[in-house]
Amino acid sequence: MYGSDETVRRILTAGDTWAVVGLSANRERAAYGVAALLQRYGKRIVPVHPRAETVHGERGYASLAEIPFPVDVVDVFVHSRWAGAVADEAVAAGAKAVWFQLGVVDEEAYRRVRGAGLEMVMDKCPAIELRRPEFRDLAVGRA
Repeated sequence: MYGSDETVRRILTAGDTWAVVGLSANRERAAYGVAALLQRYGKRIVPVHPRAETVHGERGYASLAEIPFPVDVVDVFVHSRWAGAVADEAVAAGAKAVWFQLGVVDEEAYRRVRGAGLEMVMDKCPAIELRRPEFRDLAVGRA
């Protein structure tokens, strides 16, 4: 409902730099595994977490505003009550797309992001989507 297969494909191919908001060095968190999979698919991941930890060999930043280079996709692993603010930061940072993970839903944020001209999906996981037969061609030579 919050992102067609065509939108998912556009985001998965929108660019190679993915800021992963909520990514820390905690191996037990879903963000840790999803970020590793994104790397295997050739994406550069950028950890965004208040602790600004280095994760999967990539330097972390405390916020999207602190990242000193362009980000293509902002992948959001925070609770829905905070996700809208992150989406607004993604728009301000000039991202091409916003991805809200499974269970992260904010319809107002969705409308704002789409209204700003960015692609967006909600309540989906790129790790799951990349494994679907419809997107098998994105995995050529990768994960």
